[in-house]
Amino acid sequence: MTATTLDDVERFDAAVARADVDAALSVVQDLLDGGLDPVGVMVDVIAPVQTRVGRRWQSGAWSVAQEHAATSVAVSALEAVARATQPQGRARGRVVIACAEREWHAVPAMIVAGALRTQGWQTMLLGASTPTARLSRYLQDLGPDVTAVSCSVAAGLPNARGFIEASTTAGIPVLAGGAAFGPDSLRADRLGATAWAADARGAAAAIEGLPLVVPAVPPLPGDLTREVAALRTAHDAVVDEALRRTGVAPAAVDGEDPMRESLDQAVHSVAGAVLTDDPRLLGDTAGWVSDVLRARGFDDPDAAVRDALVHAMREYPRAATMVGDHWPDVAPRSA
Repeated sequence: MTATTLDDVERFDAAVARADVDAALSVVQDLLDGGLDPVGVMVDVIAPVQTRVGRRWQSGAWSVAQEHAATSVAVSALEAVARATQPQGRARGRVVIACAEREWHAVPAMIVAGALRTQGWQTMLLGASTPTARLSRYLQDLGPDVTAVSCSVAAGLPNARGFIEASTTAGIPVLAGGAAFGPDSLRADRLGATAWAADARGAAAAIEGLPLVVPAVPPLPGDLTREVAALRTAHDAVVDEALRRTGVAPAAVDGEDPMRESLDQAVHSVAGAVLTDDPRLLGDTAGWVSDVLRARGFDDPDAAVRDALVHAMREYPRAATMVGDHWPDVAPRSA
């Protein structure tokens, strides 16, 4: 077994940046032929390059089209690794892996699926933005041993709760992971997940300790769920009101409307922060929003966005308080 080098990552990054599928597959095959285990290829080469792809769009260096083209190359590389993966050790059970509804980033879930397959688990990957009703049908039809939910953006957190409810009602434990769950288990715990993992290697380790059967997750406080449900129902109206408050006219450039898209993500983030009672989510989102807007020509957007959100959420007391107390006037640069 070998280790990755910076040169391996740079070679793959260069191929992805050119949207050169053949070159990317050649890098992956060279690594596998050289003795690097499939999990290492996925976690130490493909995953960090995909992070770079997202940051290039975030910084304004790349267009949406470039980001999508690069991601398609990463997906092809992951599929190639999956075809070359041979399970190790004894056969395990079956895992259904899905991205929460409104979560369109499927690459992290693909990496987790690949890591679990190397450990002998049978995996069923449902893909991006899976509706809870669809997941429920799979749970009934397949009777998996574990449900794994991936959530990279805050918009998916309320729907991740729906996954957890559906799965634990059937007695099936839930493994949660992804950037939206944060750097520790707090949000996953508060949403009722059975376990949390920081990355694919952590998922492969955590799944070993899951119970065979779990009780249904207890309901969240009614006043909390009612406010979050009302905020989600009024989501578009809240975004519209916040946009009016900023005084920025809607204007799509290269298929983007930066202020509207930023406010859209911000409102989703507030709903997730209220639901998990974790204000750190707002700091993370504020940094992302600030980076996106500054890169697209908005000067000093932080306080304007904060004030617009507080105004637009004035009918939602938990949300307005969360934003007023925890959305920074000057957002940190996101990592």
